[in-house]
Parts: sequence; structure tokens; C-alpha cells
Amino acid sequence: MEESKYDIIILRYKSKEEISMYLYLVQHGEAKKEEEDPARGLTERGRADVTQVASLIQKMENNVSRILHSGKTRAMQTAQIIGKFINCEDGIFESEGLAPMDEPLFWARRIDGLNEDIMLVGHLPHMAKLSGLLLCGNQEKACIDFKMGGVVCYKRFDDGRWAVEWMVVPEMARYCMRV
Repeated sequence: MEESKYDIIILRYKSKEEISMYLYLVQHGEAKKEEEDPARGLTERGRADVTQVASLIQKMENNVSRILHSGKTRAMQTAQIIGKFINCEDGIFESEGLAPMDEPLFWARRIDGLNEDIMLVGHLPHMAKLSGLLLCGNQEKACIDFKMGGVVCYKRFDDGRWAVEWMVVPEMARYCMRV
């Protein structure tokens, strides 16, 4: 039987050799209001959401070498919770360039030189802008609807193109836990 162009596309999509990196972007979990907690740590709901998402992604194949976070309490706590569930070879670290208003081009350039799978835990609008830059070449394109405590997995092909592999949000994790 002759292969169609669609069969070839599907075969390429499934080919692991063409993928040079996986990148996981995480928006921190729900945080307390500043009046309640000036450091804005995670709420109980935020902790529960991140824990459920982490429990679900633990079941997926991932080889995260490092988890990097903005240093803000809510991002650090989110990174620590996820780190308890996934195999993170090199550990969890604070990193520059992940604050809400930081320039996404900093990380787009930094990622360009990496060949290891990493997870970045940060904030909006930075995560949305970085996503727009990677997927559309324009940080102003809102192509992913991030959710607090959610994880988006991107894959970079050998030719430098990026695509979304999967996304897990707290609502999905809660549903999966019930089933």
C-alpha cells in the first residue's frame, strides 16, 4: 500500500529523533492576596491544584533536568511542589528573567542554546509572552490561555520550530483524580 503525505506527516510527528528539547512552562498556583500575606505564598487551593497537576504529570514521560523559578514565593512554592513529583536531575533554582514584567526575549535566546529539558515556573504576562514568541515569533500573540497551577509542555524540533505537546490545568487534574 502506498503511503500518503498524511501518513508521512504522522510518522514525522511521532519520530522522537527530530525533537531536540522539551520545555515546560508553569504559571504559579493561586496565591494569597497581599493584604493577607505580603510575600503572596500559595493558598490552600493553590497548593492542592499544583499537587494534583504534579501528580498527573508524574505519570507522563519527562526528563526535566532543572526547575527554574522567579524567586517570588508563589513561584518557588509551585516549583518545590512539582519537584517532589517529577524526576528533576539537577534540582530547583531561582533564576533571573522570570518575573511578571521581564522581557521574554531573554529566555527565548537562552533556551535556544539548550539541549536539555527544563521547566520554568513564573507569572503572567511573562509566560504568555514567552509562549507567543516561541510559537508565533511574536510576544504579543496570545496563543496559550495559561491557568494558575497549569503546566504546558512544548517541544522543539531539530529545525528550531516549537509546538505544544500537551497542557494540564487544575480542572483537568481534578477530573482525572475522580475517574
